[in-house]
Amino acid sequence: MTTTHLGSRAAECDALIERSLATDLDQWTSHVIRRHFDPVTGSPYWLRRAAELDFDPRDITRYEHLTAFGPFPLDVLRTQDPADLVPLAVPRPLTGRVWDSGGTTGTPCRVYYTPDMVLHRGAWRRWSFVAEGFQPHRSWLQATPTGPHLIGNGTWEAGELHDALVYAIDMDPRWVKRLIRAGRLAEAQEYSDHLVEQIADVLRPGRIDYLNTTPALLQVLIRRHPDLVAGLSGVRLSGTQISPDMYRDFVTALDGGICGRSYGNTFGNAAGLPPSQDGEILPYAPNYPQVTMAVVKRDDWSATVAYGASGQVRLTVLHEDLFLPNVLERDQALRHDTGPDWPTDGVANIRPLQVTTTAPEGLY
Repeated sequence: MTTTHLGSRAAECDALIERSLATDLDQWTSHVIRRHFDPVTGSPYWLRRAAELDFDPRDITRYEHLTAFGPFPLDVLRTQDPADLVPLAVPRPLTGRVWDSGGTTGTPCRVYYTPDMVLHRGAWRRWSFVAEGFQPHRSWLQATPTGPHLIGNGTWEAGELHDALVYAIDMDPRWVKRLIRAGRLAEAQEYSDHLVEQIADVLRPGRIDYLNTTPALLQVLIRRHPDLVAGLSGVRLSGTQISPDMYRDFVTALDGGICGRSYGNTFGNAAGLPPSQDGEILPYAPNYPQVTMAVVKRDDWSATVAYGASGQVRLTVLHEDLFLPNVLERDQALRHDTGPDWPTDGVANIRPLQVTTTAPEGLY
């Protein structure tokens, strides 16, 4: 791969982000709806659903009217062929990757990502790298879930789109969650030790500039090997939750290094925005316009809360090749005003909607 090609991928990503931020959300919503509900080339799942609806989805022209679909039933993604969610306009047979959710609350959900969807996510990841100060042509260690988990694609995102040299370790979050759920805490600790040993082994020679991992793993690494963390130029944290206290601890441990963040899951992601109030507010902006997030009342999923108030995260996915309206997440957040420079609301201070011993987050 030549340097010219790498530079062209960066330019491609920059142009994609510029187009995305200039997109009118109502027009994009209408476009996606027409694609998925086209009688000939639409997606099989949504064409079946259309027969059960008391309205014609193709009449929807505004984003706010997507509430008419009701909450999306995630069991669809556990039981049905992922290809059924993809419009027939995408040539069959499909090729590429099917990605899994974490499977914290049961059987994993599965979605198919077209190349355009992978690039959209990657372009926003690269935007985050640049905005947070991560330099190209550096070395990274990817210490996140791998295998069927989309976060593992970070090796491609950093290597291909941000001109990096990427090391990686294996991580299976489902196994440690299973151990915790079964009360096998000694074995869960042994697995944590196994992961930290792998990370330390790669970091110890001093060849790694940046670490991409989860907040829980970084906490363990700081306790065990504070010198290795202090020697990094930065850490990028992926997952679902990081508290203000954790963030401040991480900044201190990094001793001047970058502490970047992203929030999301297999369905949609949000890029970290600069913290405010000495880390008390940790905001994120979704990967617009294909991903939007609202913070809604816990007793009325269709009504958003006021800015600065807490509520449940409602995710909507508006890819040309994947339409998931009104996914009610397991997370709560503050509704964040992103200001005049952003076309959509953000979320801040993510944490679990409820704390339970039956659905542990484990190392993720």
